[in-house]
Amino acid sequence: MPAQTSPFAERYVERRWTSPDGLSLYARDYAPAAGAAGLPVIAIHGLTRNSADFGVIAGLMAQSGRRVLAVDVRGRGLSDRAADPMTYRPDVYARDMIALMEQTGIAKAVFLGTSMGGLITMALAAIQPQAIAAAVINDVGPEVASEGLARIAAYTGKTVEITTWADAAAYARDINAVAFPHYDDADWGAFARRIFREDADGRPVLNYDPDISVPIKAAGAAALVPDLWPAFKALTTERPSLLVRGGASDLLSAEIAGRMREAAPGMAYVEVPGVGHAPMLDEPEARAGILTFLAGVS
Repeated sequence: MPAQTSPFAERYVERRWTSPDGLSLYARDYAPAAGAAGLPVIAIHGLTRNSADFGVIAGLMAQSGRRVLAVDVRGRGLSDRAADPMTYRPDVYARDMIALMEQTGIAKAVFLGTSMGGLITMALAAIQPQAIAAAVINDVGPEVASEGLARIAAYTGKTVEITTWADAAAYARDINAVAFPHYDDADWGAFARRIFREDADGRPVLNYDPDISVPIKAAGAAALVPDLWPAFKALTTERPSLLVRGGASDLLSAEIAGRMREAAPGMAYVEVPGVGHAPMLDEPEARAGILTFLAGVS
């Protein structure tokens, strides 16, 4: 099954906002289709990724009548890099989202968080719960499988020798083939264009600050086994929620997902077969699950 595209994926305007510590941050702002509009969606990507990951699902959510803000978290994509790398942590990211809402006049939103984005959403539930109307959590939980997090930590922030876009596609395949075994060469080429940008000499470079790994290294082994059950329960209590899991995920095991569903029996659930960490949300199961869930959120 090749990666999906959408005619609505590129229909956005570029927006910037200012973090509490003065960084200029970036978001893709998708306008809702004409008609009755639902609450807006704020989409937050994973650790080393950026707003480009949401191209397909953001376009579909906008088509369904919701404004969508797909953000570049500080240090990623077109957002500024932080002078202090120790600000690369979920509570700071959550306050950046509060600043986005304040500066765009959004009092309450649906949050869609992939991996780290889900952790940021949990942090926000502890800091400013009234900002979250509903939550979609993509392939992450209040605890995670240590082997998956160790795999991600192994490549995050590491220097890579990339000189051509073919090299970039090969790198993308090397670190992500376990998650997307069905991808072909064209898919990996498109994937590379999302996670790399061109430097001044036209060569591909990873599209994030390598210093995002500094807080992870400083935390040591404790960073690999976080206990966020209180934050998860705060997030999923008295608001609609949906968990999306990759059927082959090495970060969110079936056992952990099962315990999440027991702790939050009202939470909806979608599993994407044959996909690891994390679903791109362009898969048919993910698309249908998210759009059905949002149809029930006013």
